[in-house]
Amino acid sequence: MPVALTADQAALAETVAGFADRYAAREYTRKHTDRLKEGNLPEFWPELVALGLTGVHLPEAVGGQGGTLDDLAVVLAESGRALLPGPLLSTAVAGAVLADAGDNAGEALRRIAEGAPGAVIGPEHRVGCTAETGGDATRLTGETGVILGAASAELFVVAALAGAETRWYLVERTAAGVEVEAKDGADLGRDLGVVRFREVAVAAPLELDTGRAEALTTAFLAVEAAGVIRWCSDTATEYVKSRVQFGRPIGAFQAVQHRTARLLITSELAAAAAWDAVRGLDDEPGQRTHAVAGAVLTTLGNAVHAAVECLGLHGAIGFTWEHDLHLYWRRAMALAGLAGPVESWELRLGDAALQGPRTFAVPLPETDSSFREWVSEILDRAAQLDNPNPSKVGDHDAVNTGARRTLLADSGLVSPPMAKPFGIEAGPLEQLILQDEYDRHGIAQPSMGIGQWVVPIVLHRGTPEQLARLAGPALRGEEIWCQLFSEPEAGSDVASLSLRATRVDGGWRLQGQKIWTTLAHRADWGLLLARTDPEAGRHQGLTMFLVDMHAQGVEVRPIVQASGDAEFNEVFFDDAFVPDEMVLGEPGQGWALTLETLAQERLFIGGVRDPGHNERIRGIIERGEYAGTRDDAVRTLGRISARGAAISAMNLRETIRRLDGHAIGPATSVAKAAASMLHTDAAAAALNLIGPAAALGEAVSEPVHHELDIPTWVIGGGTLEIQLNTIATLVMGLPRK
Repeated sequence: MPVALTADQAALAETVAGFADRYAAREYTRKHTDRLKEGNLPEFWPELVALGLTGVHLPEAVGGQGGTLDDLAVVLAESGRALLPGPLLSTAVAGAVLADAGDNAGEALRRIAEGAPGAVIGPEHRVGCTAETGGDATRLTGETGVILGAASAELFVVAALAGAETRWYLVERTAAGVEVEAKDGADLGRDLGVVRFREVAVAAPLELDTGRAEALTTAFLAVEAAGVIRWCSDTATEYVKSRVQFGRPIGAFQAVQHRTARLLITSELAAAAAWDAVRGLDDEPGQRTHAVAGAVLTTLGNAVHAAVECLGLHGAIGFTWEHDLHLYWRRAMALAGLAGPVESWELRLGDAALQGPRTFAVPLPETDSSFREWVSEILDRAAQLDNPNPSKVGDHDAVNTGARRTLLADSGLVSPPMAKPFGIEAGPLEQLILQDEYDRHGIAQPSMGIGQWVVPIVLHRGTPEQLARLAGPALRGEEIWCQLFSEPEAGSDVASLSLRATRVDGGWRLQGQKIWTTLAHRADWGLLLARTDPEAGRHQGLTMFLVDMHAQGVEVRPIVQASGDAEFNEVFFDDAFVPDEMVLGEPGQGWALTLETLAQERLFIGGVRDPGHNERIRGIIERGEYAGTRDDAVRTLGRISARGAAISAMNLRETIRRLDGHAIGPATSVAKAAASMLHTDAAAAALNLIGPAAALGEAVSEPVHHELDIPTWVIGGGTLEIQLNTIATLVMGLPRK
């Protein structure tokens, strides 16, 4: 998924891509590197300006296109993917910063919209650029570090230090005392320069928020880096599909598939984080820092790595001067260098994360308040009731039973996407309104545990008799469900299962074993897939059964995990009887119903929540339990927070797509794999932070207990390798064989 989210933004991205193709952007860079580095504008600059790309985000009153910063993000992400040469990034950012100055910058904005190149000299250069007052004029004196676009710029937006105060000035390149020295940059398509100010007289300062100007400048570096990473991912994917070794495409080899899938995950997280950085520019300062610093770590912190991964998948050909890869590699290095060390950004983000996580409020396009009012009225009544009866799967309000849970179940608010009377046929918008109202009323949204994934297919396909017996107790939380799919010799390959169901008078006899069944020792009912025709193919001859877990012949043996917990189980069926009326669907429909179970899950839309990994690390810091320095601990918090926020941003984008009527997309699979990797890394980070305390037992050291419980998270939902296989073959289209 690119940075573009709406249909209009996708069309804008196509316009930029078409422009770059028309003018052969990368070929142009190769032919004119020396001229570009010296600050000469590319020959196609007038056409680029005429297309409105330098002013897509500027008001129409100054000659801009009247778009938003989101639109500018689309342009710059696509220009990064196409590797457009010239000062588009520096000029567009200068315009964006100046646009915040209001009427005082009107003429400068008009010039930028008309194609005058610009550059921003940010506060990080203030040590060598001071403001002095002499007579009636303020004068700037000092020397900057390297500035992107300095050699081509006609206008500089300069942050200068006046005592302890940062002030912003607009400076003409032609002003007396301004000297620019072009520098030889790693990027072959753009100019860098050092700017020297010698008693440069300037007009009154601009009214600018320094924090926002800084954030804006950095956010768009991240946006362009996301475009670079996307090119690396797309190019590597296409190459491994076509490159043949040992008689088949190298994309058919699992090691290559996994490496390519990981590069796609890096690209998707980068796009989501860059999008969130732009979205967060108008947030309060703490949240703005969250968004921008997170984007730096997720995009600029990974751009060089993505280029190297792309090279590794190409092999030696990617190391040649003729291949375009080194042009992107160079731009990635330049962008990352301009943003500054990732360690500084980790520290900055960690400090912000100590105040709380990044927030991801979903914008709800409500046009009719009647649904919200109806839900609120029910929850008002529910708030007056309680759930005094602990559940067999825990003692908290989401699973406990009582008058409140019964009211919510009878109202269809426990499984809202399901058909009436069990649900309310809620679409994505209604489900998000429900979540919002549950939060507003301080009521935990009811859960059926594993039943959240199991019960919907029963409600959808069950007979009237089955529903009369099973629906109410499940929705009210009075009966617990489990899912009986995995087997010792099958694992994730569900279609190869061997548990037999043999036809007998009035029903079926089950013989065999299931394993890794979550909470089977607490369950009353299980959804079981069994082989009823051993002569049929792998995906035929399977039948779905509704099994009474207390029936004779059913034996559940808890599996004690490394942590000492026992959430998973072996389940043995020794001639266990299931009556005909407890077959779900028809005999032989088991595989179709298995796929439909996944389809039913897709009706549910998850909330965009903080994944919670940084909560553990934040607690370690707040309690002073870290073994190293505080700065090291805060940097760790920043690093983990950035990855969690990128996953949440991806989920938010997917939610917005769902609200816009799109079907669930591949971002769900990508986010699941990214979350698995984050679970492992966050647990290891917490262990590392506590130092010698990691040698203590799990009974006294919570991070140790969490580390020992990691398989619950990274295997229970399907191993990372299986997830990477799915992404490689089903999302990326790599060959299976």
